[in-house]
Amino acid sequence: MNLEQGLVFGVLGTTLVMFVWNRLRFDVVAMLALLAVAVAGLVPADELFSGFGHPAVITVAAVLVISQGLVNGGVVDHIAQLLGKVGHRPTLQIFTLTGVVALCSGFINNVGALALLMPVAVWMSREAGRSPSLLLMPLAFGSLLGGTMTLIGTPPNIIIASYREGGTFGLFDFAPVGIAITLAGMAFITLVGWRLTPRRQESPDNSKLFSIGEYLTELRVPKGSDHAGTTLYSLLAGAGEESDIVVLALIRDEQQQTVPSIYKILREEDLLLVEADTSGLQAFLDNTDLELAHQETKGGDEEGEPASTVSKGELHLVEVVIAPESSLVGHSANRLQLRERYQLNLVAVARLGYRLKRRLGDIRLNAGDILLVQGFEDSLSTTLADLGCLPLAERGLRLGATRNTAMAAGIFLASIVIIVTGLLPAPVALVAGAVAMVLAKLLSAADAYKAIDWSVIVLLAAMIPVGQALESTGGAGLIAAQMLVLGEGLSMASVLTMILVGTVLLSNVVNNAAAAIVVAPIALSLAGELQIPSDAVLMAVAVGASCAFLTPIGHQSNALVMEPGGYEFGDYWRLGLPLTAVVTIVAVPAIMLFWT
Repeated sequence: MNLEQGLVFGVLGTTLVMFVWNRLRFDVVAMLALLAVAVAGLVPADELFSGFGHPAVITVAAVLVISQGLVNGGVVDHIAQLLGKVGHRPTLQIFTLTGVVALCSGFINNVGALALLMPVAVWMSREAGRSPSLLLMPLAFGSLLGGTMTLIGTPPNIIIASYREGGTFGLFDFAPVGIAITLAGMAFITLVGWRLTPRRQESPDNSKLFSIGEYLTELRVPKGSDHAGTTLYSLLAGAGEESDIVVLALIRDEQQQTVPSIYKILREEDLLLVEADTSGLQAFLDNTDLELAHQETKGGDEEGEPASTVSKGELHLVEVVIAPESSLVGHSANRLQLRERYQLNLVAVARLGYRLKRRLGDIRLNAGDILLVQGFEDSLSTTLADLGCLPLAERGLRLGATRNTAMAAGIFLASIVIIVTGLLPAPVALVAGAVAMVLAKLLSAADAYKAIDWSVIVLLAAMIPVGQALESTGGAGLIAAQMLVLGEGLSMASVLTMILVGTVLLSNVVNNAAAAIVVAPIALSLAGELQIPSDAVLMAVAVGASCAFLTPIGHQSNALVMEPGGYEFGDYWRLGLPLTAVVTIVAVPAIMLFWT
């Protein structure tokens, strides 16, 4: 091993450790790796930032814009509406959900497809009186399986295509293997796998409530309230049986009285810290003159008064989940000034596993937290999108935008036809489709930029030159030679299995696109040594990079369902491990059949 190889191994090793450590954003880690290979002289200065113009990076950005155009056009919503007719049998629900999300994920961003269908899964859970944990993990895994079916289904496929010798893979070249593992995975999840998902106790009364635990909510006794001067008992008794709430504390003059006596006399401006579900909270507000407490700000107005009250009739309540890339993560509602800046009132916070007993405005929000928020219905959809929150409301309460399904579908299909017929290369056709989405006003230019996940773009653009350095310095060949010694005498099937499983393990702890970039040159070197078709090993890497079923950090889809489903870190392998085995058993023979 020479000096250059030692340097590139050191950079890659440190990068992987930092990916797993997860204290810095993965795009920041990727840029640090790029700067490290630049300082070490492993990549020429004029090629250092070539990744930002790489066709794979441009293709990923175009696909994300087209995905958002399809969302705005209501294409996937239209498909999702059909799911309400499948009945309450769990096997039928799971088969239909995983099938639809897999189909959508083959053509749009799989995280986007999951986000669109999560509300459907939640609604179906409510209708059937079951915990959403039964449906959400299969839904997430279905989105990962579906992404393997086409070139544009997932970023790793686009990256792998750029490593092909003598050209790139076509749009549907991934389909033979991708469809095989998707159908096998769906069959396993539907018939057996869903029984391995953790389930909380089902609702005893078969209610339609989303079983996420109770919300912690602050209510204010307003000035002039009829309940000022009466007891807490009188308030609760007059609220009606449907107003099912539990009073945890009374806050007066910034002093909190835990578990107050039911004979406590209420005063104007008292705050009640209550625990309630969505339905019970709404009934209580309807039957009393209490109001949702406003978020505190650092300064308020000059007299220190809270913002003026907005009548409940003008506002809309909706449940949302905080996405991993949301700007809310790590901040409190007070610090973000949600009410003042976004006209959004944080009503309640639910975080599974433990009860939140702090003031709402002071709670530091995490990815996956479920919020009950209140805002103006006309602007709520845009506000939630800007903040990185995904609605978990029933479909009847969908926060819809203007739909133009035919236009969105037509533009997308035209792009696909152009690619398949070879009239234009995939990056050009997809960029044209993205521009057409903007010209057709399916999304604005500003929305197009917002649709692009720039952290993924930076990751890809930075890691591509690092991966090339691994190859150009001979590091990939050195690793392949060591693998050849370890696997001497192994059959082609065993080598493909080794590559696929190794990529799976790596993609469960680092970003799957980064895993593909690191493993692809090593796999190609190994293929050259063993005289295995390069296309076969690239397909093994593509499948392995997309099948991160073992941990919630392996893919954004897994992280997105963690809190709404009530999953713990160790829950994923219970379904993920046997599903990985099924995928491997099906994928290796399929790769050998179609690519050797």
